[in-house]
Amino acid sequence: MAEETTQKIEGDGGVKKAPPTFRFLLGEKVGMTQVFDKTGVLCGATVVKAGPCPVMRVKRADGPDGYWAVQLAFGVCKEKNLPKPLLGQFKAAGVNPARYVREFRVPADPKIEPGQTVVLDAIIKAGDYLDVRGTSKGHGFAGVMKRHNFRGMPASHGASDKQRSPGSLAARRSLGRVLPGQRMAGHMGVEQVCVHKAEVIKIDAEKNLVYLKSSVPGPRGGLVMLCETVKSKKFRTEKIRSTIRKDKMGNIITVAKRPTKAKPQ
Repeated sequence: MAEETTQKIEGDGGVKKAPPTFRFLLGEKVGMTQVFDKTGVLCGATVVKAGPCPVMRVKRADGPDGYWAVQLAFGVCKEKNLPKPLLGQFKAAGVNPARYVREFRVPADPKIEPGQTVVLDAIIKAGDYLDVRGTSKGHGFAGVMKRHNFRGMPASHGASDKQRSPGSLAARRSLGRVLPGQRMAGHMGVEQVCVHKAEVIKIDAEKNLVYLKSSVPGPRGGLVMLCETVKSKKFRTEKIRSTIRKDKMGNIITVAKRPTKAKPQ
């Protein structure tokens, strides 16, 4: 068991490697580019610099916390920029001070220990589907056309300065007030957004880069959380085309072979 849960990364100063069953990772959005997939098709991709993420703390269901969770650290930060209670947790785990600390809840014992490191190439492969979470870009105070995709009011037949107006908000009958949840102008962005089933085109283990065939919320340099998708299909499967021809009823169509001419002797 000890050999399965604790491994050492070659050429990395004997850093303990987390088990591959723990598929959570923190990263930083780098930007977008174009790459060729396995089929040779050029497609857009979002580049994320993911890991390595040291394990800072493991919460247990039978402990004072009452639930299973793992805290990962990512990034570089100076000690003077951290509060002393958080700095003490880094020293207790034997982890260098990091800029980000995020917690991931797990249903059972992850069999992971503080001080281990989650690396990219051990848990993510090309063709996997991931769920990507991040904070969307802030757009400030936005109107209804930009925030909720309203089409606006007509600009003809005597209408004056109503092209971007939301229209009526409530009725005088019944409740006579604006109901909660009414789509109106307001603050847009800076929300937690999750993108499901982002396909991994390829990974660069040396530079800790993962290329995703999907959009990723947030600006360049924003924090990104990667995990195995919650959907039933976890990885891409190639479809094998069958050479057997069938009709609408499902019967196999047999093609009669043409007789070949006898070769003159």
